Amino acid sequence: MDYYTPKHVAIMMDGNGRWGKQRGLTRSEGHYAGAQAMEHIIDASIELNIQVLTLYAFSSENWSRPKDEVNYLMQLPVKFFKQKLPEFQKRNVIIRLSGHIENLPKKTKKSLLQAVEQTKHNTGIIVNFAFNYGGRADILQATRQIICEAANKQIDINQVNEELFQRYLYTSELPDPELVIRTGGEKRVSNFLLWQSSMAELYFSDKYFPDFGKLELEAAINEFRRKQGTKQNEMLS
Repeated sequence: MDYYTPKHVAIMMDGNGRWGKQRGLTRSEGHYAGAQAMEHIIDASIELNIQVLTLYAFSSENWSRPKDEVNYLMQLPVKFFKQKLPEFQKRNVIIRLSGHIENLPKKTKKSLLQAVEQTKHNTGIIVNFAFNYGGRADILQATRQIICEAANKQIDINQVNEELFQRYLYTSELPDPELVIRTGGEKRVSNFLLWQSSMAELYFSDKYFPDFGKLELEAAINEFRRKQGTKQNEMLS
């Protein structure tokens, strides 16, 4: 069954704010609960031998949320990595980033980059935080880079293919996700890894992310395995 374990799982961690509201808490308290759940999902992914875990932490569309909520979401990585980075070091976790981080608040950007720098020599699971990320923006920035390099005669535009294009995406050093999970009951991709997930299995959970734990992750992977097994049997029949 190891054959069917996805190497790269990507998760849209949706429903944190609604989880908090449902319990009479603030949306920010829901996001804090989501950060705690995120740690459990990282632990579960290590146990399940997942090689790459991408977490949709802050989308480029999230800037339209209320100012207080956005400010809290900007502070959350600072608190999260200050508290959890030593543990990630012990567990050999590699932190990566995907997204446009240049216009983030200084403390947020510094915290994210420090996490990447301090874990770059680790050799365990890669946890890729999609922060200020949007799938369309990712494709556009890659296209701009290619146009610029073609104009400067650094690449031949006639040699641009899918393999070359992928090198310019934020996730250039990572394999494409084989399984994309969205929590929170919504059934849409919301501008997440549009290019990278074109061949991925999609799994939608009604659970809000703070309630999405190891058992739910295992259920998603088992469904992935079932579909992969069906496909293999169809090929052999």
